[in-house]
Amino acid sequence: MQLKSNILLLIAAAIWGFAFVAQRVGMEYIGPFTFNGVRFTLGALSLVPVIFFFAHRSRQPYPGEKMTSSWPVGLLAGIILFVAASLQQIGLIYTTAGKAAFITCLYIILVPIAAIFLKQHIKISTWLGSALAIAGLYLLCVKEGFTVLYGDFLELLGAFFWTAHILLIDAFSRKVDILKLAFVQFFTCAVLSMASALILEQIAISTIMQAGIPILYGGLCSVGIAYTLQIVGQKYASPSHAAIILSMETVFAAVGGYLILDERLGTVEILGCILMMTGMLVSQLQSLKSTENE
Repeated sequence: MQLKSNILLLIAAAIWGFAFVAQRVGMEYIGPFTFNGVRFTLGALSLVPVIFFFAHRSRQPYPGEKMTSSWPVGLLAGIILFVAASLQQIGLIYTTAGKAAFITCLYIILVPIAAIFLKQHIKISTWLGSALAIAGLYLLCVKEGFTVLYGDFLELLGAFFWTAHILLIDAFSRKVDILKLAFVQFFTCAVLSMASALILEQIAISTIMQAGIPILYGGLCSVGIAYTLQIVGQKYASPSHAAIILSMETVFAAVGGYLILDERLGTVEILGCILMMTGMLVSQLQSLKSTENE
């Protein structure tokens, strides 16, 4: 079961990694808000049959346990997801798919650091991982004159919202129906994105059709399939194992950008990616050791 879970999580990471490529290609035809609006609509709809399939398997509350409605939590999660996804999508206009994925995955560092404000103990490995990731981010993003490119800044800002999203989901994931929560947040994000598109962008069916393949991949595969694989995979994998495997999406994004978009990273930028990936992994090592010793 452990091997099967790891494989499922790795497939999810690959789907998400290559989704960065699809997101860049899609915006050659339509605006970022339109792209997100359509793909999150598809993602929400793709979860409907899954929700019905697992309806009879929904976890019942334990004696004395109080479950929370998925709707208010999903609404708040959807608003945060809308901001995070919008920053990511707009940032992709100005930076490469590989760099966007690496910067976005800083949430693996930011999540445990945010625990300081929740009065939780922070391990030495987390601080070491943070230092490596920050050094890598500097090499990857900061150019001559200490200038951070606009797209990189948007992706970095988005990483904080991804962190808030992860913390919110973690706080309520054991108190709500996860699939219904996913549907509500995706639907909320879709509505906000389409509303923004109607105000800020020109929407045409013809251009949406031109971006059809990237949209289908981003909606059905990235949102629908990958999310389901993550849920199934994490049933039998510890959070530390899952975090390490899912962080591989950054590698798949860089590979996808190189193979499909012919994106090239310089030597310094590659070193920055290596340092960031090392920081992500180091931040999880102590937790992984603790899990293995239990």
